Amino acid sequence: MRVHKLTFTAMAIAAGLSLTACNGDDSSAQSDPSSAATASSEGGGSESGSSDQGGEKDSAAKSSGGQGTAAGSGSNESGSVDKCRTDNLEITATDTTIDGDPEGSVAVTLHNGGGRDCALSGFAGVDLKTSEGALSAERSGQPAGRTILKNGKSVSFGITYPMNESGGSGVSVTGLVVTPPGETKSYSLKWPGAGTLPVTDGAGSPVKVGPIGSAGQGG
Repeated sequence: MRVHKLTFTAMAIAAGLSLTACNGDDSSAQSDPSSAATASSEGGGSESGSSDQGGEKDSAAKSSGGQGTAAGSGSNESGSVDKCRTDNLEITATDTTIDGDPEGSVAVTLHNGGGRDCALSGFAGVDLKTSEGALSAERSGQPAGRTILKNGKSVSFGITYPMNESGGSGVSVTGLVVTPPGETKSYSLKWPGAGTLPVTDGAGSPVKVGPIGSAGQGG
C-alpha cells in the first residue's frame, strides 16, 4: 500500500507541475498578443506620422500656390507704367501758324502705337537742321508734368520760332529732329514751318519748345 500511495503522490506532483507549465504557457501566449498589439500601435503611430508629413506637404504646396497668386496679383496691380520709347511712337509735325501771328508755330504729335500705355514727362528734345548747322530749341517757361499716353492715343507739344521779316535770305531750315523725353534715340522729320529763320546775334536760341501737351491733346 505504501508503494501505491507513493506512486499516487508522485503522479499528483507531476500533474501539478504539468498544469503549472501549461498555465505558464498560456500566460506567455496571452502576453504575446499584448506585445503584438503594442507593436501594431507603434506601427500605426508611424503611419500617422507619415500622414501628418503628407499634410504638411499639402499645406506647403497650398502656401506656395498662394504666394504665386499673390506675386501675380502684385505684378498686375502694381500700376507701374514704363516711359514711352521712340520705337513705339509715331511722330508727325504740322504747321500751325495762323496769319497775323507774331511767331511761327509747329505742333509735334506723338502717337502711341506700342500696344500698351506709356508715360511722357517734361520736354522733348528738338533740333532744327539749318544751313548753319543744328539749332537746338530752348525750353519755354511753361510748367511740365507727367502724361500717361494711352495705347492708340496721341499727345502734342508746340514749337515756336521767329518769322523772317528782315527782307534777307536768313537761315534756311531743312529738317526737324525730335527726341522723346528721357530717350536718346531721335526721330527725323521734314520741317513743316517757314523755310527760313532770321539771322540772330547768337545770344540764345530763338526757337522755343513747350512741354508735352502744350499744343493740346490729340485723339
